[in-house]
Amino acid sequence: MTRYSIFSLARNALAHRPNWQRAWRSPDPRPAYDVVIVGGGGHGLATAYYLAKEHGVSNIAVLEKGWLGGGNTGRNTTVIRSNYLWDESAHLYEKALQLYEGLSQELNFNIMLSQRGVLNLVHNEHELKEMSRRVRAIRLNGIDSEILDRQAVKAEIPVINISPQVRYPILGASIQRRGGVARHDAVAWGFARAADARGVDIVQNCEVTGIDVANGRVRGLQTSRGAIAAKQVGLVAAGHSSLLAAMAGLRLPIESHPLQAMVSEPIKPVLDCVVMSNAVHVYLSQSDKGELVIGAGIDGYNSYAQRGSFQIIESQMGALLELFPSFSRLRMLRQWGGIVDVCPDASPIVGKTPVEGLYINCGWGTGGFKATPGSGWAFAHTIAQDRPHALNAPFTLERFSTGALIDEHGAAAVAH
Repeated sequence: MTRYSIFSLARNALAHRPNWQRAWRSPDPRPAYDVVIVGGGGHGLATAYYLAKEHGVSNIAVLEKGWLGGGNTGRNTTVIRSNYLWDESAHLYEKALQLYEGLSQELNFNIMLSQRGVLNLVHNEHELKEMSRRVRAIRLNGIDSEILDRQAVKAEIPVINISPQVRYPILGASIQRRGGVARHDAVAWGFARAADARGVDIVQNCEVTGIDVANGRVRGLQTSRGAIAAKQVGLVAAGHSSLLAAMAGLRLPIESHPLQAMVSEPIKPVLDCVVMSNAVHVYLSQSDKGELVIGAGIDGYNSYAQRGSFQIIESQMGALLELFPSFSRLRMLRQWGGIVDVCPDASPIVGKTPVEGLYINCGWGTGGFKATPGSGWAFAHTIAQDRPHALNAPFTLERFSTGALIDEHGAAAVAH
């Protein structure tokens, strides 16, 4: 860095810039909108952006009860991939991944996408056969996936323990090289700025307290900042979807659970891909700051608390050291939890509801962040056209009465 740039950086860091333009406005809510999206996370902001960009809807509000991106969008482990078993899931997540690949340019905002690869370990003969089946199914859908043997795993991850003498010996892995990570808050900020530029009102600190329904049709919302009339309402509030739906008289087949994660102290680069293991129940990546970002499955109990139980942390650490004994010397810096909605088949609900003009996007379980742009794109089509797109048509609420479930319980790679 030159001497000039150092002083320029310091001068601008200390300067007061009262006239700098905000990334997005902070308007008061208007009395009425054509479309109101409830939930200011990635999915809600993406829905509003694509409604404005792809469908020309101009009178839109996004309501967020807290601050923008302060829910699950800011409380996940940032993994992106599309290596799902069933066709319906594969197509939707692949759309999301394709949108992610061009999202920084699309939004003119660096989301820090790093396609470093996502590697799923296998530890026994059953998993080897299941991996082979999964990889072939993924390839049939035109999505990249490869099989690695033990030595290839070691070549990809030199610090991993592939000794055959451990409790869970590594027999191989699958890898999707287009998978990776992105900066979660940058995704929310990018969609927020782009949506705001197209006239979308993003209203923070505005909690929905009631949904007005008359003669089977949604009429508007009651909020902590007053009543808002709306022709169409989209509910996109992960963790609290069932509570919102209940305000409209709907009971969803959803359970809410805490989902925990943690990060270690920063270390020099040792891991340049995302590593997942179902058998030992852990997944991890290394952030650009050098921290190890570590996750596992959901807590087994229902809760709306953004924290979890200690035994989950303990089991995560045990699983981590099964794979990487050298990490035993690391200290953990912080831990957090999000709230995830989980459907019986571990697949989302994206579509219409029995209330006319009311739409719902929920139930993503542990896979919400990776779906963000694809979810918003498909949900925007559903609201604008009042019918689902082919990508989200299988994910209707009606599937729980017809029995056309999409069982993706193995898709999280740490089990749901």
